[in-house]
Amino acid sequence: MSETPLIIGVAGGSGSGKTTVVSKIVKSIGRDNVLLMEHDSYYRDLSHLPLEKRKKQNFDHPSSLETELMIRHIDALRNGYKIEIPVYDFVAHTRSDQTVSVSPKRIILVDGILIFSEPKLRDKMDIKIFVDTDDDVRLLRRLRRDICERGRDLDGVLNQYEKFVRPMHLEFVEPSKRYSDIIIPRGGENKVALQMVIALINERLNQN
Repeated sequence: MSETPLIIGVAGGSGSGKTTVVSKIVKSIGRDNVLLMEHDSYYRDLSHLPLEKRKKQNFDHPSSLETELMIRHIDALRNGYKIEIPVYDFVAHTRSDQTVSVSPKRIILVDGILIFSEPKLRDKMDIKIFVDTDDDVRLLRRLRRDICERGRDLDGVLNQYEKFVRPMHLEFVEPSKRYSDIIIPRGGENKVALQMVIALINERLNQN
């Protein structure tokens, strides 16, 4: 690929609707043009700890993620190289031996709640989008996701939210909103904002 990829970051609190925004961008721009990189794939491997200790880790603190590896991967993609994205098991809290081999595309879409709180990572991005959604809506979405998709129980999800998710959101995620170029209230339901974002991306692609 001859042109330099356009790096777009999509951040926002857990359950804010980032996934919906990302999927609508991908659908509009075309899957062949977009490489999705999820910060969650870069959680540090905790296989050296017993399962009960793994479950008690603070997964909402920046130190829980190997952001330095993600930065190296973005640099490699920008220079035209393939990378191997880690595969993370959210039930066992371990990193798989398997990886996903990917090549650069015209757009690299970086998704994660903490991506704007990391200065070296956000500096890699050409467009920074923050998805802003009410706390009660985000909590309900997280409950549904963690119970249905990640095998957690209700008490465990609520305890984690109270002990880690909410405090880390207030300390790291919410303050990082100031670094965004675009704020989308109400997430993927905000059709006008999404249309504006997609128009901006198309304009940048045409400039390239």
